[in-house]
Amino acid sequence: MNNTRGLHNKNISAGRIAAWVALIIAIALTLFPFLWMLRTALSTTRSLPASPGSLLPVDFTFGAFKRVLGLSTSAQSIAEGGSGASVNFLQYLLNSAVYSILVTIGQVVFGSMAAYAFARLRWKGRDLVFGLFLCALLVPPIFTSLPNFIFIKNIGLLNTIPGMVLPTFFMTPFAIFFLRQFFLGINREIEESAMLDGAGLWRTFLTIIVPMSSAPITTLGILTFINTWNDYFWPLLVGKTEGTKMLTVALGVFRSQTPQGSPDWAGLMAATLISALPVLTLFFAFSRKIIDSIGYSGVK
Repeated sequence: MNNTRGLHNKNISAGRIAAWVALIIAIALTLFPFLWMLRTALSTTRSLPASPGSLLPVDFTFGAFKRVLGLSTSAQSIAEGGSGASVNFLQYLLNSAVYSILVTIGQVVFGSMAAYAFARLRWKGRDLVFGLFLCALLVPPIFTSLPNFIFIKNIGLLNTIPGMVLPTFFMTPFAIFFLRQFFLGINREIEESAMLDGAGLWRTFLTIIVPMSSAPITTLGILTFINTWNDYFWPLLVGKTEGTKMLTVALGVFRSQTPQGSPDWAGLMAATLISALPVLTLFFAFSRKIIDSIGYSGVK
């Protein structure tokens, strides 16, 4: 009997060890690209070809970050392998932040209201309209880009922040579908009790449904912000001026600058790391909300 227990404990220990080894390998493979980007960003572009396989920075320097932030002179930039061209990185960073925040606010506000109407209100044709919204999920965004571009151009909002935000500001099929699934799980007795106390639809929605759905709403906001922050094709179509050019588009321009016939890899990796910081900060700050939304039940 004791031998059986000992063998069972050994098997469990071996399984746990294997699981930890697999987890460590997966984490290492996930983090390695970020560490390689950091290593490249802390190197000198001119020195990188000399030690392409080195895991440590080659000729350690913060010059790439200074170039990206506009803190180095043209001569210093060229000396370290940069193009010497001026890149208004902070302006592009601000443009991306404004664009992402506006789209996120619009989708969360209007998407939650539309999802509540589809989930809790009874009106004629509700299921048919919702089915049409679900069909819209099957349409690739590239198919709607040209009609949206023509519409934005015709109303005179080309090369403006409102023109970039408008097509996805009010709601998207994914946002409605995502929140509707959570709203359906809320006990109707809670709403009925509120209405018996004299609360109308707006008060019930704002004081009961929204607080109870804070986890999925926050998750939707984070997903929307990340997707908008990483968007490339639509900002490339609509934003051509300095005041509307997004960070993703600016990184492409930075990549196309080829001093000495090769890209400024150190500067490009530094710019990429800085552009990823807001998304990483947002994710780690609200990671608990994301985890809570997975186990959301609707009754708390």
